[in-house]
Amino acid sequence: MEHVYTMQELIRIVDVWKNYYDAESTNGAALRGASLTAHSGELIAVYGKSGSGKTSLLNILAGLDAPSKGLVAIGGETLASMTERKKTDLRRSHIGFVFQFFNLLPTLTVFENVLIALELLGKGNRGAVINALKEVGLEGKEERFPHELSGGEQQRVAIARALVKDPLIVLADEPTGNLDSQTSKEILDLLSRRCRATTATLIMMTHSPLSCAYVDRIMKLVDGVIREEAVSPESDT
Repeated sequence: MEHVYTMQELIRIVDVWKNYYDAESTNGAALRGASLTAHSGELIAVYGKSGSGKTSLLNILAGLDAPSKGLVAIGGETLASMTERKKTDLRRSHIGFVFQFFNLLPTLTVFENVLIALELLGKGNRGAVINALKEVGLEGKEERFPHELSGGEQQRVAIARALVKDPLIVLADEPTGNLDSQTSKEILDLLSRRCRATTATLIMMTHSPLSCAYVDRIMKLVDGVIREEAVSPESDT
């Protein structure tokens, strides 16, 4: 089957299934025919409860795991056609990650935690790191270590690290799941504003209705199936 892509379509997921026990079975599948498209610069929340398949979808979209069946493409190229080396290069060059528990390296300073994203690309643009930290409100805290920061500040570092390389896509996995409600609002505002400013496409996995107020589209994931929601779910705050 031939798939046609529009100029601006960046991500396409078609009829994706994921079963961790038997690829041929549909019983207990984490994803059950999930489909999603995203265009350049769109902000999308994939909203669902724990166990609904969000992490499976994120790992497949990042090329860290392969679907049991179905199509996943970025920029018109299917991930199944890419070598492992090419998928690694895609993640390093074009995808930024923001996680629930920040995933900062504890022995590196704030500056070094952001710089490492560029060093993996063979770049050492220290000015870009300074600018990225300034954009997330951490100017003057470059030499601090993660344990010297609040949870919200650590997530700001993670956002700077994700965006310093000007990625096409930002994948956020429960980015406010470890934060209080006020800090969550600040982080969601920052993440959405920075993605819009850099025209990055944001795919945010979340169980929080609050997160849905900061995106362009809401995709609800229930029992491994995605459907688009017209309005945000009721706030949990």
